[in-house]
Amino acid sequence: MEPGIYHDISNHDYHTGPGVSKSQLDDIAISPAIYQWRKHAPVDEEKTAALDMGTALHCLLLEPDEFSKRFEIGPEVNRRTTAGREEEKQFLERCKQAGITPITHDDDRKLNLMRDSAMAHTGARWLLEAEGFCESSIYWQDEETEELCRIRPDKFLKHQPVIADVKKVADMERFARHVEEFRYHVQDAMYREGYLKQYGEYPLFVFIAVSETVNCGRYPVRVFELEQQDVEAGFNEFRKNLTTYHECIATGNWGGVERLARPEWARRRDSL
Repeated sequence: MEPGIYHDISNHDYHTGPGVSKSQLDDIAISPAIYQWRKHAPVDEEKTAALDMGTALHCLLLEPDEFSKRFEIGPEVNRRTTAGREEEKQFLERCKQAGITPITHDDDRKLNLMRDSAMAHTGARWLLEAEGFCESSIYWQDEETEELCRIRPDKFLKHQPVIADVKKVADMERFARHVEEFRYHVQDAMYREGYLKQYGEYPLFVFIAVSETVNCGRYPVRVFELEQQDVEAGFNEFRKNLTTYHECIATGNWGGVERLARPEWARRRDSL
C-alpha cells in the first residue's frame, strides 16, 4: 500500500489491510499481546449480526444513498401474536440470506429522529452538508518509526481543513468521560497527523455527538472541539503507542502477561 489518499477502499478491505490504525493502537496501549489476539482470535458471526445503531447512524448521516443497500427496514409487527412473530422471523431470515442488516420498525423511527435532530443543529448540519469526502482512507509512512499508518475519517471537507467525526453517545453528559475511556483524544491526534502528512496543512478536528437517549423529548446533539491541552496529551499518547508498536515489530516480542492491581478501595482498606 503506497502512501496517499484512497476514495474507493471498502470498509472491510481497510480494516483487514496493511498499516496500523487508531483502534489497533488502542489494543497496543492495553498490551501488545491484545493487538495480536484481536488479529487472530475467531469471531462469532452470530453475535456480530445484530444491528449496530452507531454504524446505521453513520450511514444515514454521511452516506444516505448507501443506506438502502446495507440495511432493510422491518415491518411493524405485534410480537405478542403468533402472526407478528412469524412475520418478523421471515423478515430476519430474508435479511440474513441477502447479507443485509435488519432494522426493526422501532429502531428505524429512532434513527430518523436522531438524524433529524443532528440536522437541526446549525454546526452539525453545516458539517454534514458541506462538500467533502466520507469514509476515504489516508495512508502515510511515519518519519520516526517508518511504520505505515492509516486513518479513515468519517468526513473531511473539500475546501477547508476540517475533519468531522460522528459519535453516537448513550448520555451526552458523559461524553467528556468517553473521550478518556475510548481515547478520542488519541484519535484526534492521529487523524490530524494523517491529514497533515497528506495535505501539508494542520486541520481542525470536531466531534458531532448525537445522543441515543431522549432528554425532554429530544435526542441531544452537540459539536465539540477538544481543548489544546487534551490535543497535546493525545498526540503524546499516539507517539508512545506507535513507538511501542514499532518496537514489537522490530523485536518480534509482543509480551503476553499483564500486571493486575486490586481496586484502590481494597488497597486503602489494607492500610487501615
